[in-house]
Formats: sequence, structure tokens, C-alpha cells
Amino acid sequence: MTGRGDLTDAEWARLEPLLPVSNGRCGRWRDHRQVINGVLHRVRTGVQWRDLPERFGPWKTVHKRHLQWSADGTWERPLQQVQAVADAEGSIDWDVSVDSTVMRTHQHAAGARKAAPPQVASKGATVTEHQIDPAWTGLAGHLEEVVLQVRAWAARAAASPPRST
Repeated sequence: MTGRGDLTDAEWARLEPLLPVSNGRCGRWRDHRQVINGVLHRVRTGVQWRDLPERFGPWKTVHKRHLQWSADGTWERPLQQVQAVADAEGSIDWDVSVDSTVMRTHQHAAGARKAAPPQVASKGATVTEHQIDPAWTGLAGHLEEVVLQVRAWAARAAASPPRST
């Protein structure tokens, strides 16, 4: 049974070749797709590891694989490869606009808006130049969620004081 937000068959077909294979020394690994769907569920919902639904397998397995892949860069590599392929197909728009302008104002200037907000174009008003493959964009989005969560986890770990036992 698949749930909302799980990897689609097309996304899985693109991701599966990018994942590590079992070396045979540690026994068989639980199905990567089931575990990845468990990690995606946790990242998306914020549920505690112990509260993962049973359809993702044992929560300890999902947690351990997530920690292992976070430490060895497994999450980063497929994201970079998926982004590279999507970029080669022209499916990614890398134009980013960041405004870092800072202006000081008078303390009384922080009031309510005086004019109505600008109107947003209606849905479907723009026409894209090319057809974007939803398997790439969906997979890239899933991997980005996990990688951002891993980076935030690593930053918190680096900022926390060392623990003594």
C-alpha cells in the first residue's frame, strides 16, 4: 500500500540506480523504497521516529539508515545527480533573485499597509517554454527536503556543546 507523498514508480525508477547496494557482509537490507518513503514521511510530517506508521517497516531501521546515509553523503549524491540530469534536460530554472537591500526607517514607519497588495496573475496565465518531466521535479523536491533536514541536523549538532559521559 502506498500513501500520499510516497515515491511514484517513475521517481523510484530514476532514483534506484543511484542508491548504494548491499555489500553482503551485513545481511540483506530492507527495501530502500520503503525506508526512503519512511524518511520522506518523517521529514514532511515531523512525526517522531517511534511513531512512524508500520507500513515503512521498523522505525529503528528507517532511523538507522537515515543516520548512516546522512553521515556518508548518500542523500547529497543522488540529489546532485538528479539535478544535473534535470538541468541537462532544461527542467531546472537556476535564476535566483535575492534582494539584500537594508534601509533604516523611522520607528513610526512600521505601520499598516496603505495600499492594496498587487494582484497575482491567475493560475495558468504563463506558458512554459518546455514540458517539465514530473518524475525529475518530484524526485528532486523529495531529495531536497531530506538534504535540507540533514544539513539542519548537522548544523544543530555542530553548534551544540560537547556532552560528557
